Amino acid sequence: MDYGSSPNITHDYDRAVLGEGITTLLAVPVMIRGNARGLLYVGSRSQRPIGDPVTRAAFDVAGDLATELHVREEVQRRLSSAPPSSTLAPSAREQVRASYAELRSIAASIEDVAIRDRLAAVEEGLAELARNGETTERTGVHLSPRERDVLACAALGATNAEIATTLSLKEFTVKSYLQAAMGKLDASTRQSAVVRARRAGLLP
Repeated sequence: MDYGSSPNITHDYDRAVLGEGITTLLAVPVMIRGNARGLLYVGSRSQRPIGDPVTRAAFDVAGDLATELHVREEVQRRLSSAPPSSTLAPSAREQVRASYAELRSIAASIEDVAIRDRLAAVEEGLAELARNGETTERTGVHLSPRERDVLACAALGATNAEIATTLSLKEFTVKSYLQAAMGKLDASTRQSAVVRARRAGLLP
């Protein structure tokens, strides 16, 4: 379909589009919870149809953008529901911790490094909010990203099977990560590992 002669569009932006010599235009919706929140446009100066490789790439970009917007809105929603007091109520702190664990699981499924880094910054903000000004101990312990993911889920009371489902891992893999984290934290149980990780500032 030729953009300039198509009767199926408004032509409100003809000056900008045709001024660039664009004849073919692909519009990809950015969908969040079933609602279109924006459009990603791909233009071509050729009248040939836009091929599958470009179409797939456009949908991938739109999907990544939708994921980032959804995560940012969810974080903002949860943060705005926290009480304004300088002291978090126990229920609010647990909600922040649940949000942190959910963000960790989302970040683990995203391949885009830049988006993962931005999520990590949000995660740290949530962790700081949950710590509520409490001082942390300098232990020198370092947990791998996956060890922290698994421990964050365990902190919410999730079983190994539930953690495996959430993080798309095998159950024995979850057990291995938990044992490694417990060893680093010198903890004999997952509960004590969570407590020590929180004291060390490794978990909210």
